Amino acid sequence: MEKETKADKYPFLSRIDSPADLRKLPMQDLPQVCSELRSFLIDSLSTHPGHFASSMGAVELTVALHYVFNTPYDRIVWDVGHQAYGHKILTGRRDNFDTNRTLGGLSGFPSPKESEYDTFTAGHASNSISAALGMTVASALQKESPQRNVVAVIGDASISGGLAFEGLNNAANANSNLLIILNDNDMSIDRNVGSLNSYLAHLTTSKTYNNFRYKFSRFLRRHHLVTDKGKGMIMRFNNSLKSLITKEQNIFEGLNIRYFGPFDGHDLPTVINVLNEIKDFTGPRILHLRTVKGKGYAPAEQDPTRWHAPGKFDPATGKLIKDPVKRPPKYQDVFGETIVELAKKNPKIVGVTAAMPSGTSMNKLEREFPDRTFDVGISEGHAVTFAGGMAKEGMKPFVAIYSSFLQRAYSHIIHDVAIAGLPVTFCLDRAGLVGEDGATHHGVFDLSYLRAIPGMTVSAPRNLDMLRHLMLTAESFDGPFAIRYPRGNGEEEMKEEMHVLPVGKGEKLKDGTDMVVLTIGTVASDASKAIERAEKDFGITVGHYDMIFLKPMDMDIIRKVAGMNVPVITVEDGVIEGGMGSAVLEKLTELNSSVPVHRLGVPDRFITQGKPSELKNICGFDADGIYRTIESLVNTSKAGADK
Repeated sequence: MEKETKADKYPFLSRIDSPADLRKLPMQDLPQVCSELRSFLIDSLSTHPGHFASSMGAVELTVALHYVFNTPYDRIVWDVGHQAYGHKILTGRRDNFDTNRTLGGLSGFPSPKESEYDTFTAGHASNSISAALGMTVASALQKESPQRNVVAVIGDASISGGLAFEGLNNAANANSNLLIILNDNDMSIDRNVGSLNSYLAHLTTSKTYNNFRYKFSRFLRRHHLVTDKGKGMIMRFNNSLKSLITKEQNIFEGLNIRYFGPFDGHDLPTVINVLNEIKDFTGPRILHLRTVKGKGYAPAEQDPTRWHAPGKFDPATGKLIKDPVKRPPKYQDVFGETIVELAKKNPKIVGVTAAMPSGTSMNKLEREFPDRTFDVGISEGHAVTFAGGMAKEGMKPFVAIYSSFLQRAYSHIIHDVAIAGLPVTFCLDRAGLVGEDGATHHGVFDLSYLRAIPGMTVSAPRNLDMLRHLMLTAESFDGPFAIRYPRGNGEEEMKEEMHVLPVGKGEKLKDGTDMVVLTIGTVASDASKAIERAEKDFGITVGHYDMIFLKPMDMDIIRKVAGMNVPVITVEDGVIEGGMGSAVLEKLTELNSSVPVHRLGVPDRFITQGKPSELKNICGFDADGIYRTIESLVNTSKAGADK
């Protein structure tokens, strides 16, 4: 029996190399396209893991958008991008989709560098409305013809973010024709929180009313009975009348944004018809679609949180394929267990996270102390200021947020915590090169952006034991305190009793007189391996210090290094610009030392996706990269001695 080919398995999808091919199909063939797209996603993601449930739930929406709109001339702006795999497959990337999230392959998120169909960078939530509004206004200012349609796709979790509200507030005042599609699956990575989610879950709008309103508006315009200037007043009257009749207020129409829906987002003919009806309307409007996360694959529909990014799985059974190797705990789990341990002894400890209770393991505290755990949704700025308010009144907040997401709260850290010196502990999960999620998710800027803040203590553990020590240290520290730690498992099991560390003091890991390596965080392990190999190969001794604290920095170590007058190598899993290496150079300069410093870390460019080990190798600060730097310094020293 001949092996089934992709053309046999996907007779429609295999012929769609661009949305133009999709638009040639009659509507009655589109459900089959959706079915094949789901099968393709299941087959591919079962062996090449990625964001599964969100993309499965957006299949009909994706097909409808590319069928109705003339992409790429018309713009689709995806929010976050978890749901955009179907979009990638339909826009010329089907045959290399198995390279998704791998080094040299496709990005796991929409990327303008990758395709003209990816109109804006996506990776952090809530930016699609603002970006799409900017595109719409730019198109109008340039008088582009034909009129360019711009569509912002945003989820019910993302629309709760502050930036989304700012975009919505501005959309009605910018004289734009922006179309916003609310993809409402009543789910985020964790359970959705906040009053807006409850509002969306109960929002209903009369289809009869919308049809009447549209026809009446066309009648008034055709007979010149209403102008653009008077449109706002009539909209406000209509909205008031509708609220009176339905006994329900609509937040979007309260902002003068036309609202349509909610509709079944998996009813493809209806979605296409509605899009065709409203795509040429003037003024901002929002189409509300109800979808099911994981649609078409029963295990994902039943447990969308687990299936957000499930890893490898058996397509036939839905059984997740777990790593057979027993490993030490994950950093996030040690954080979660330690905060519970601390909270049991200290009733002032509270936990705050921004839509990531399971991702950060803050859900462990939530299970033990639900009244002392706060998931504020996709609102990092609010999370920080909220924690500041609690700290001001005597509580001890631990704020657990991914490093790359905390960037969005930078002003709040300075204004609402640091200036007042409030005792908020920032636990930065996913710090450093996180791997397959790529440039939008690498937590490589935190060392630089936090050390610039007066009064901020900045630390990083080299292992799981040190994470526990730092958390206990932060508990009793009177001021803002940051602990950054990586994604994934530790290298070894915990073996020390938890104890308080002296703030601003590093630790000597090894003596050496020919050169010195200074590290911060888990790169200490790579440095130790490189040093051991180099000492054996070159007959030298290399000193190694774990700085532990970037700020305040251990000046005793810096003075000792300056006095040794040997080459210094600094290693950090973060950007070189402004990071630990820069801090060491500054401190040595203050001591009038001229010892040569060689900084290893993330270079001054955005780093692609790939396995963390691959990315560290590319950046030159894995064990091999550190070894090569030591080798280069040895060779330079020999060359100097030979002259």
